Amino acid sequence: MTVTAAIFTLFLKIFAGVALLAFVLTLVPFFDWADRAVNARIQGRLAPPLFQPVLDILKLMGKENIVPRRAARFFFTTAPWLALTSTLMIFLYIPAGQFPAVLGTEGDMILVFYLLTLGTVAVAVGGFASGNPMAAIGANREITLMMSCGFPLAAAITTAAWIAYKTGMPGEPFSLGTFAAASIWKAVGKTGAFGLACLFLSIVLVVPGETGKSPMDLPQAETEILGGIAIEYSGVSLALLKVTFALRSFAMSAFVTSLFVPLSLTGMLGGGGFLTAVFDFFFFWLKVFVIQIAFVTLTRTAFGRLKIWQASRFYLVRVAGLSLTGMLLLSIDVMIR
Repeated sequence: MTVTAAIFTLFLKIFAGVALLAFVLTLVPFFDWADRAVNARIQGRLAPPLFQPVLDILKLMGKENIVPRRAARFFFTTAPWLALTSTLMIFLYIPAGQFPAVLGTEGDMILVFYLLTLGTVAVAVGGFASGNPMAAIGANREITLMMSCGFPLAAAITTAAWIAYKTGMPGEPFSLGTFAAASIWKAVGKTGAFGLACLFLSIVLVVPGETGKSPMDLPQAETEILGGIAIEYSGVSLALLKVTFALRSFAMSAFVTSLFVPLSLTGMLGGGGFLTAVFDFFFFWLKVFVIQIAFVTLTRTAFGRLKIWQASRFYLVRVAGLSLTGMLLLSIDVMIR
């Protein structure tokens, strides 16, 4: 590749990345509104106005950004930016329909896992750095949930990559592009399909824990009469955290969709071309919307908040056991085929 071609490719990647992140930031408030609206309707309450999430963020952006006297200023002010940046970067590794990931590599799924972890750690560091003991409790809960969710999520990722390698799916095993191009469901038999269903269920159960949504919204839960990991944040920093929390849910739903729901308009209509690719791009985000409503909104509406030991045991015993069952069934499927 010549220098000119390399520069042009770099320019295209920068342009595509900026355009994608702008699209995601535009879409997230409306996904957040849909989440709140569906939750309100199910509970018999009035839904908020369509632009309420945007107005909430704009209102916070206009408020004073207060740093507590006892806070470690650098870590306290940097944490929201790091959490937002790391969560936004996840979208650069997720293919949307026929459009490949902007920064697609051989290890997309591993990078997504570590970016999710980095975002969680950044939020926890902000809570610890605030100097408020109630925020420190929320930060401890955040870390506990992250560690509890880590094993089921890692098990689902590594098992999916192992199946891609063993069954000869075209592409790199740990690349999300491999699963976007060919359905993993078609690569296994009946026993493997049950195993994949177990993995799919385990990873969607992890979504509330990774995104801090009810019944796993323990870091943001009220403690005594004060509450939440973000208790000391205000102004721009609080706005960044609210956007980060909404982006987490969006990113996890997009990740699950790319890995386990590769259905595309090209496969259904049998067509091709740029116009089909554009429709397929929007169809991908429609699938993300359905996943988020089905496994995040309805879950948080149906169940009350758990205690931290209940949430931890749920992930370390039940969800981890479900993911191990999926691994076992898939191993059996590979051996008998």
